[in-house]
Amino acid sequence: IIGSGTILDTARFRALIAAHLNVSSHSVHAYVLGEHGDSEVLLWSDVNIGAVPLEAFGKQTGRTLTMDNIQSIDDGVRRAAYHIIEGKGATWFGIGAGMARIAEAIVGDERALLTVSGHTNDVAGAGPVTFSVPRIIGANGIVDTVLPPLSTQEAAELARSAEIIRAACADLVSAVS
Repeated sequence: IIGSGTILDTARFRALIAAHLNVSSHSVHAYVLGEHGDSEVLLWSDVNIGAVPLEAFGKQTGRTLTMDNIQSIDDGVRRAAYHIIEGKGATWFGIGAGMARIAEAIVGDERALLTVSGHTNDVAGAGPVTFSVPRIIGANGIVDTVLPPLSTQEAAELARSAEIIRAACADLVSAVS
């Protein structure tokens, strides 16, 4: 089973970084992990423009992100769905595009690295949970999971996201019982 997870959030994250740095979003390598929701983790510590870490890119090009830019991007990623629902009433087209991308990776056996949801035994000491981390997707579905390095803060935020998901699942089980 594969969930769409944070595939849209990751695309928004990359697009907003690219816009601030005036580069193509295809050159931005950045990920959003955890739940698709308020506790998602924007992995700032591992953002690369091409093969160049974000900070080094800024020093080389004079295009850096200020704390205000970072907060604006964070808000833009986390609040995008609210703005879309406010304007269009739903986010059908975005999720449709995300699902098409996942299907394309499976049908074409692309072995593409996508942030989709699947069962994860342990990330950042969070124990077993189903949430998003980068996964290689091919003809057999999730072929492998690739865990990026996390800062101490990101690891704590990801563990918190896992706990929120677990609590929501427990609430659902209680409601059904």
